[in-house]
Amino acid sequence: MTIEQILADEPLRQREFPVTREKIFLGHAGDCPLPARVAAAVADYARQATTNDQETLVFPALLEDGRKLGAQLLNCQPEEVSFVGPTSLGLSLVASGLKFRRGENVLIYHDDYPSNVYPWLALAEQGVEVRLLNTRGLGVIRPRDVMGQVDENTRLVALASCHFISGYRLEHAAIGKNLRERQILFCLDAIQTLGAFPTTVEHVDFLAADAHKWLLGPCGAGLLYVRKEIQERLNPPVYGWHNVRCPNYVAQEQIVWRSGAKKFEAGTQNWLGVVGLVAALRLALELGGENIAAELLRKRAWLVPALVAKGCTVLNADVPVENASAIVSFSKPGEDLAALHAKLLAVNIVTSLRTDRAGQKYLRLSPHYYNTDAELRRVVELLPPS
Repeated sequence: MTIEQILADEPLRQREFPVTREKIFLGHAGDCPLPARVAAAVADYARQATTNDQETLVFPALLEDGRKLGAQLLNCQPEEVSFVGPTSLGLSLVASGLKFRRGENVLIYHDDYPSNVYPWLALAEQGVEVRLLNTRGLGVIRPRDVMGQVDENTRLVALASCHFISGYRLEHAAIGKNLRERQILFCLDAIQTLGAFPTTVEHVDFLAADAHKWLLGPCGAGLLYVRKEIQERLNPPVYGWHNVRCPNYVAQEQIVWRSGAKKFEAGTQNWLGVVGLVAALRLALELGGENIAAELLRKRAWLVPALVAKGCTVLNADVPVENASAIVSFSKPGEDLAALHAKLLAVNIVTSLRTDRAGQKYLRLSPHYYNTDAELRRVVELLPPS
């Protein structure tokens, strides 16, 4: 199956993405509907689990398959891919599992999604200086902005691969390369690009992303990447039968971590979620990351000027292509965006309503590859005239 086939064959599109039968769904930056094959994988596992041990149905073969698929998507080694659930948990494992010295600093962006802010702010209790990145616009983070605000005491930089409101996509490889040259660790919250744009980890030390947005997988089923060379330096604050050695399930006198990705998986997995995640990874890899990205940028290239023509103010409307994403947020002078959001929802058009630190509201559109041009035109048509 290809993206071109999906968009040209409406019966196929509706079979593979059942949400399209009733709704125009443009909320993928928030929470996705499940594709049919992902839902079928979960349902099939659930049926089998009614007559068997839930774990032995899938363990360990499914985890190993999932690690290989995740590694293929991230361009890393399977032993660097862990399944820990939500992005928040993955980022928290990194923040609380590293040892920081008093006086060291971390650099974060205060207007990132809270999941990538609070774990780092908590480090202040250990005497770590938490620095807040200055930018020239909401989510507009350039490599020079980052490198201009680190110093010899900076231990780690934590950023999101794409801003959840403004849609500005980070040049994470360039930032990571520069940071590694300075021996500064780089942690990436990749939930807004994984499944939408190629997000590889050649210059990243840690990455966390749940599956329930662009990857089109279940909630609470995500990936954690920890670079092999620094896995020994990260000791998670969670302990269990799976990540601490316990031969024959007998607790030992000393805590000895399992090696590789298993070190960060404390106990029994959310198998329903993992089954769905693996199905979602297969779908994303089947369609191809570059193909998905190209289609999303094509949609954005039409959508942004169409919104401007209707009198909307689009955040980062003229952003360079390397920083563009499928997140398109806009405001409209004199327009009650909450009412507009509700109006669209009443006719089965799903968007997102978001607010920045200053209280400015935005209507956020985040179409995926299976949304048609006709659906985008319909949304723009329903917007009030300029």
